Amino acid sequence: MSRWEDRGDIPRGTAYDERWAQMAERGESVHGEVDLVTRLAPPGAAVLDAGCGTGRMAIEFAHRGYEVVGVDLDPAMLDLAREKAPELAWLQGDLANSILTDSAGHQRLFDAVVAAGNVMIFLERGTEAAVVANLAAHLRPGGVLVAGFQLSDAYLQLHVYDALAQRNRLALEARYSTWEGAPFDGGDYAVSVHRLDAEAARGGGLDR
Repeated sequence: MSRWEDRGDIPRGTAYDERWAQMAERGESVHGEVDLVTRLAPPGAAVLDAGCGTGRMAIEFAHRGYEVVGVDLDPAMLDLAREKAPELAWLQGDLANSILTDSAGHQRLFDAVVAAGNVMIFLERGTEAAVVANLAAHLRPGGVLVAGFQLSDAYLQLHVYDALAQRNRLALEARYSTWEGAPFDGGDYAVSVHRLDAEAARGGGLDR
């Protein structure tokens, strides 16, 4: 499912980027997600930007010294990401079943997997369990899955997301109402930090 429709006069990826450009022009921070993750994993850590879109976060992670890979299903978004930062790894794939591998064919593991931009509620209905399992499978023991998404009766419920995380040995470490770290108040948006059991030995489930 595409998250952004073509406007006709402007390619989908460019239309998506307009929002962030306008925020930056107003002097607003556009890197709250990256700021939060940098408090959880030091520079040099490996980060998977799951549902990377046009690469805003992944590019910023790279600027701050992180090893980063961006994955998205939308080729139009990825085309723009590659234009902006051709030196980074941009992969087209489905978060539910793709397996990321290194040059030797071994599954890649990350210190942090980030699913921002409401990725979890834009998934194809019924794939949420597979996506959480696959993202968890790409974490190193002790790594973190960080996801932020809108809360509504029509979308993925927070208690369901927590149950899917727990099923994959991910324990809730922190929850905020904003990427800037405001305490969660039971409102309509949540940023959740789940950490993989440090003893977990994962296998399975993101290659293109």
